[in-house]
Amino acid sequence: MPTPLDRALHSKNLFLGFAGMVTAAAAWSIWGGDVFPTEADPTGDPENWTIEEMKRWLRARALMPSENATRADLLERIKANLRVPRAQPPSAKS
Repeated sequence: MPTPLDRALHSKNLFLGFAGMVTAAAAWSIWGGDVFPTEADPTGDPENWTIEEMKRWLRARALMPSENATRADLLERIKANLRVPRAQPPSAKS
């Protein structure tokens, strides 16, 4: 008598789910920002940004903020790196 695991491994739904995940990963790696655009940078004075906007700005420049960083820490890091351009993902083209 087959176990639930045996039935799951022979399921078409499992195969289709896996194929869908592989397809989505391939689409992301091929088209990345063109199909799935990133959120725009916050504008204006950084002192008026929300904490989430500050963290998004820092992440976009590969300046990963600490989850424990205070608003003052984030603001200081932004001001120190205002001229750092947005990080570009590695290109698939060589």
